[in-house]
Amino acid sequence: MSAFLTHSAPNTSTLMAPTFLLVGLPGLSAVPSWWAIPLITVYLLSALGNGAILWIIALEPTLHRPMYFFLFLLSVSDVGLATALMPTLLGLACANTHAVSASACLLQMFFVHVFSVMESSVLLAMALDRALAICRPLHYPTLLTNGVISKICVAIAFRCLGLHLPLPFLLAHMPYCRPQVLTHSYCLHPDMARLSCPGGGGAVYSLFVVLSAMGLDPLLIFFSYGLIGRVLQGLGSREDRWKAGQTCAAHLSAVLLFYVPMVLLALIDRLRMPVPQPAHTLLSYVHFLLPPLVNPILYSVKMKEIRERIHKRLQPRKVGCAQ
Repeated sequence: MSAFLTHSAPNTSTLMAPTFLLVGLPGLSAVPSWWAIPLITVYLLSALGNGAILWIIALEPTLHRPMYFFLFLLSVSDVGLATALMPTLLGLACANTHAVSASACLLQMFFVHVFSVMESSVLLAMALDRALAICRPLHYPTLLTNGVISKICVAIAFRCLGLHLPLPFLLAHMPYCRPQVLTHSYCLHPDMARLSCPGGGGAVYSLFVVLSAMGLDPLLIFFSYGLIGRVLQGLGSREDRWKAGQTCAAHLSAVLLFYVPMVLLALIDRLRMPVPQPAHTLLSYVHFLLPPLVNPILYSVKMKEIRERIHKRLQPRKVGCAQ
């Protein structure tokens, strides 16, 4: 691969080359096929777990409430994100394929960021739902109506599609002055934008997109939990605080699982911390692949209604015999 990298490094400004080069997990290039097994296993388990959540919420009328509707959207974003990542990950794992065409890279970049921002937006909507349910329980049904939920869905769709739709076109027409070697096993727009020549407008727009979603959402989520914590302190008994806190446990765990690796990756990149490349790559896998795998388990364990409905649906039905 080193010879290919040397050959494909441009000396002058050029338009986008026909390929980008991905970085796999160091040390596995000699035996690439074996780690396809855990990747496929993680993907299948993620699809199975999120599919079960989607199935039970769609079929159970008692779960047609705002909290479970947002959980439905979270599972959609988890499945979409894992699916968008798999082509390049499996290409590296099965065939040690580092080169990916520019069009395929731009397409993967678009879907990865759309589903990432969708997940972040849904986590924010779920935090709003929990804050209203705990801080304004009497007004909750009138505040979070079907009309309000529809507007939230339209806002999420505009945020995901409207913000990211220009990015592939901007990046496709930017001149690139550096070797088109990415720092991950998949295509991300900050990673692609940094390879462009100085003065490329796409880099500024991509920074705006990242900060408007991944920078703002965690602040608003933890502000919501600050309001929730203040209300919980005022509750009379420890049992009441425990019951109210349990309704937020699964969501808070999902928030930490999604944002903590992302913040660590951002700190490593910005502060240029001396972290070994294998650790950096593994942390990026954790950020993207662990939430789709763990979220269904969290919600099935922490939310009694989901667990009971799945158990009820999976039980064999008894057929009575006429006497």
